[in-house]
Amino acid sequence: MPNTKLLDCTLRDGGYVNDWRWGFSAARDIIAALTRAGADIVEVGFLRNVGAYDPDVSVCRTIEQLNRLLPAHTGHTMYSAMAMRSNYDISQLSPYEGKGIEMIRITAHDYDIREGMDFAREVKARGYKLSINPINIMGYADKDILWILDQVNAIHPYQFSIVDTFGSMRRRDLERIVSLVDHNLAPDIRVGLHLHENMALSFCLAQEFIDKHLRRDTTVDASLLGMGRIPGNLPIELIADYMNDTLGASYDIDELMDAIQDHIAPIKGESAWGYTPAYFLSARYNLHRNYAEHYLAKGDLTNRDINHILAGLDRAKATAFDAAYADGLYRDYQRRRIDDDAALKALGQAFAGKTVLVLAPGATLAGDAGRKAVQNAGADVTVSANFCPDFLTPDYAFFSSSKRFDKLEEAPCPLILTSNLRADNALTVNYDRLCADNAPAGNSVLMLLRLLRLCGASGVLLAGADGYREGQAAYADSRLHAHTDRGPAYNAAVAAGMRAVTAGGGPTLAFVTPSEYEPLLSNA
Repeated sequence: MPNTKLLDCTLRDGGYVNDWRWGFSAARDIIAALTRAGADIVEVGFLRNVGAYDPDVSVCRTIEQLNRLLPAHTGHTMYSAMAMRSNYDISQLSPYEGKGIEMIRITAHDYDIREGMDFAREVKARGYKLSINPINIMGYADKDILWILDQVNAIHPYQFSIVDTFGSMRRRDLERIVSLVDHNLAPDIRVGLHLHENMALSFCLAQEFIDKHLRRDTTVDASLLGMGRIPGNLPIELIADYMNDTLGASYDIDELMDAIQDHIAPIKGESAWGYTPAYFLSARYNLHRNYAEHYLAKGDLTNRDINHILAGLDRAKATAFDAAYADGLYRDYQRRRIDDDAALKALGQAFAGKTVLVLAPGATLAGDAGRKAVQNAGADVTVSANFCPDFLTPDYAFFSSSKRFDKLEEAPCPLILTSNLRADNALTVNYDRLCADNAPAGNSVLMLLRLLRLCGASGVLLAGADGYREGQAAYADSRLHAHTDRGPAYNAAVAAGMRAVTAGGGPTLAFVTPSEYEPLLSNA
């Protein structure tokens, strides 16, 4: 009778969350727990072209290094590793000697799939059970899948896996691809399924796959608590329980729960994974998830904005992430051109020759000291940047971020907007007029400073422009995105942008509240 195996990929796929730095003892504990739970296959890590061996990391150069993680008592569990054709020198792989890691799963992209088949032959020739896992099966036309299956049949591996790399698979896609594979793959080759959680469908699709009862052996990939490259994978504890109920399997759920409590839950407290709307959008268009991550990191885009940008992405760029191309789409989206002559004329009359107090949403404005400093600043005009303060009413509120602008329920003062916000507003200025190629994109304070220079302001007083400090809140309003990845390098880039605004006859600049930028300016 055909059987279904359960493969755990926590230490390999889950390692995207913690850079595979599990710690040697923790990794061994996880593998031992999965072995006691009865997992049929445990993937212990990646084979890659890395440097010196680090026992605390589950990415290694040799199979011998990964084998050190295996428990003394292996039960009926098989152990595997993964290698990608483009980043592993196959000459480093020792032949299989009848113990330790028994299966190697190989991956390749659509642009190097032919070379990937040669790579697969090399792995099989070394005596390992071979699993061929082409990246992003959803990116192939049916005729291309048939070509792959012809190659797989010729190589005749232990397993072929259907890998939904970008999490874009729905039930009808599963039906089509499984049928195509099942009818064209040699009957003694297992079919595996590897799912991601972009659309919160992994458990549903896994059940559908199991319930098909294909007339061949199958394998389902999963990980503890669904840990994996964000947004994550199929949770092994869920599918193990389902297989116990429907297939008569006997996976020990208690062992899985203990492993989650001891090793995985503490990591999720620091680095959340699971369904999020932005990753749904990347899956919706079957794109590399890095596009969603890239646009989320901008900090000034709503999910609606991300949806519109991704909808226009060139399909030739979908599989391999291209940061320069993504930035180009971002700039094009933001720089919607309008006629802003009348707005600039009105703003020139408002700011020319004036000292302007600029309020940024930094955490210093949450305390009494910062607010008192603002009240005693003595400026001619006050403008807030990407927020409206609750302790005073500014003369103007400047918005360049759609994410911040969408939170504004009612404006207490006239608004100055940039053209990317696509709102009906008299004082709207072209977004690209206020950008600089060598400065952080979308920084509202820098954009406002450029506008004030353009409008002839004589001086600027900055309050709440705190900069980014490790371990401290970035904003007075905790609902605002914290930009936890920003630090000294970003502060230096913003300070350079401020320096450029004040150079060559620009307005003078002084800080009303403490700022990480101020010493960087004074030391220049």
